[in-house]
Amino acid sequence: MVGILGGGQLARMLALSGSPLGLRFRVLDSAADACAGDVAPLMQADFTDLGALARFADAVDVATFDFENVPAASAEWLAERLPVFPAPAALAITQDRLAEKHAFAALGIDTPTFAKVDSREELVSAVAAIGLPAILKTRRLGYDGKGQFRLRSPRDIDTAWAQLGSTGTALILEAWVPFDAEVSVIGVRARDGEFRAYPLTRNWHAEGILSLSLAPSGLESLEARAVAYARAVADRFEYVGVFALELFVHGDRLLANEMAPRVHNSGHWTIEGAVCSQFENHLRAVLGLPLGDTSARGFCAMVNFVGELPDRAAALAQAAVHWHEYGKVARPARKLGHATLCARSCEALAGAVTQLASRIDRDGQCAPLLAALGESPSRER
Repeated sequence: MVGILGGGQLARMLALSGSPLGLRFRVLDSAADACAGDVAPLMQADFTDLGALARFADAVDVATFDFENVPAASAEWLAERLPVFPAPAALAITQDRLAEKHAFAALGIDTPTFAKVDSREELVSAVAAIGLPAILKTRRLGYDGKGQFRLRSPRDIDTAWAQLGSTGTALILEAWVPFDAEVSVIGVRARDGEFRAYPLTRNWHAEGILSLSLAPSGLESLEARAVAYARAVADRFEYVGVFALELFVHGDRLLANEMAPRVHNSGHWTIEGAVCSQFENHLRAVLGLPLGDTSARGFCAMVNFVGELPDRAAALAQAAVHWHEYGKVARPARKLGHATLCARSCEALAGAVTQLASRIDRDGQCAPLLAALGESPSRER
């Protein structure tokens, strides 16, 4: 029995991918309507409820996460009673953007210039040292663009501090990177230290939320270095399972943005597009099973649906579309589903994406992906 802390779409897809392996699951989440509850038994409880955690531990053989903000203390408490992967120490590092940046720097991985901010005076000093524009972020709990403020001029300092710092929240200021592209490495490390990575994925965001992914990225000259960074991070943390290392491409530089200690939205394309999906490989890793093949089957695009779903019938009228709906109630900025398209060549993928975008009225959303495919050299698999 596999226990998952967090009951969102990632837990849902883990359970769906584990069913063919003969696995059973139990999910713990604070929300009674967590969407993973549609496919696995759901325990509703707060992550800090030790009584609920004890019942959870008694019911499962190994525990993992679909959500990086599970309190590290709760993960440590569970780890004293059963195997927990990734290890709570790795989870703790990735929950603090400042600690994470220092860990990257210690491994020789380039990052945007950053500074700790615990007071308005430190914010003023950090702005003077780093320059503007810059991004003020909460060190903890921010994701999908939450807990961030972009400073464009000194006039923004007071507003940024009032919005993020006035309650005593620990902050970090990062230099704004005029990046050429955003990419991610989806890596997986087994209990015995074996490491594999999926092809480098190129990503586009809208309002801080992933909108589109393309794999392989078309930036293969950067892949060996990006994968080496991911392996160094995984080995340093003695990580077990799947994770994502998100990077900015700026000229010939790769700058680490952050690490997600879980299966990741930018790896959804692997369900149809890789020999073994990120979800199956995560389960293989945490259960001590041999890792699966991370090779891509062809060229893949993922279109994320945020806030509202397009017409399902219109999308499925295109036979090559793989539709994934998460079973969530629609609301602004909420990830509700995605579609994946796979093809044997860049040209064929561009044609398929163009057709889908037209069918579901997402031409504007898909435009950056189509532009990148148009710039890619002709390739086939």
